[in-house]
Amino acid sequence: MVNYMSDWQKYKENLRETNPEIGKDIDEVEKISTIVGAMIEQRHQLELSQRDLAELCGIPHSSVARIESGKTVPNLSTLLKIFNKLGLGLTVQPIK
Repeated sequence: MVNYMSDWQKYKENLRETNPEIGKDIDEVEKISTIVGAMIEQRHQLELSQRDLAELCGIPHSSVARIESGKTVPNLSTLLKIFNKLGLGLTVQPIK
């Protein structure tokens, strides 16, 4: 059986070694994906539709849809507004 996660990790390590800029881009995308994934998961836990969340936040439904689909990265104020309505917090910590 093929272990795709292991292959993906090896591929990313190879990219970081051969092209550090692409490696940084991958890291950034993965971090954003983790944040948006938490947002989606919490929205589902609260049984809210994208439209419901948008109304709670006072933002267009299309904005929530674009954020969740990865078509746009939210600015910090929008992210905080959404997280607040979802009962989520954003933590900042030193980089190791």
